[in-house]
Amino acid sequence: MSGFLDRLLGRSGPHSRDASGQRPVRTGPDGSDADRFERKHPTGLSREAICDLVQAEVRDLALYEQALRHRSLLRGMSQAHVESNERLEYLGDAVLGFVIADVLYLSFPDKTEGFLTRVRSKLVNGRQLARSARRIDLGRYVQVGDSLASEEDIDNDSILADAFEAIVGAIYLDLGIQEVRTFIDRTLLEHLDLDEVAERRDNFKSALLEYLQARGREQPRYRVISETGPSHQKQFEVGVYLADQEYGRGEARSKKRAEQAAARIALERLRRADSADSQAE
Repeated sequence: MSGFLDRLLGRSGPHSRDASGQRPVRTGPDGSDADRFERKHPTGLSREAICDLVQAEVRDLALYEQALRHRSLLRGMSQAHVESNERLEYLGDAVLGFVIADVLYLSFPDKTEGFLTRVRSKLVNGRQLARSARRIDLGRYVQVGDSLASEEDIDNDSILADAFEAIVGAIYLDLGIQEVRTFIDRTLLEHLDLDEVAERRDNFKSALLEYLQARGREQPRYRVISETGPSHQKQFEVGVYLADQEYGRGEARSKKRAEQAAARIALERLRRADSADSQAE
């Protein structure tokens, strides 16, 4: 490897080494040396515990500690260096998406891009990843701030799904893509029948209605925004509204499918907003 990728992947970043073979000094979010910050805010995780969690011999323990550090822990600190799990979550999301896309590409050789995309969305959504996190009891290891210190707060789909993706990112950086595949297979794919997942039609309209009713909010309204194409091949665009505010928009060949697509987007948006509100409290 040489040039830009060599510099980027081989010799840069907080977990790399400099030309002399030494790690660069890392800065913690409170402005102190990162190692001192980590000693002040220990994860309580031994190397043995991490190896047991990942089911592999890990090398860089600091990566996994960062993967389990929720941003709420750093609230109120000056963040000269990002030490929460958000960057690893970003990376893990992409790596997870790639692995699942590869599995689906090989598992369904005759299916279209649209089919593969729909199945992938069923496998990597927040609820599915949170289930995988619970299978390995990931919540017990996640570090959060005082505002989210209760067991109920930590057992939150959004927090668990984010931590799961961050762990995937840590495994990728530490051990490589093959160990990621093994981890995803053990925690996610082994528990699912891909053919069954592919055939299942999620009723997002019902899920959205139940979500709103459980929170005492008004029922959603669906409105056709546009109809295009000839009569035998129409394309519908539908929006879903709460109190005249649009929360999602979907397109499909039928009005019902467009409503389902809009409901899915609205449900994801509401869950993200409600999760952010609860974490801000």
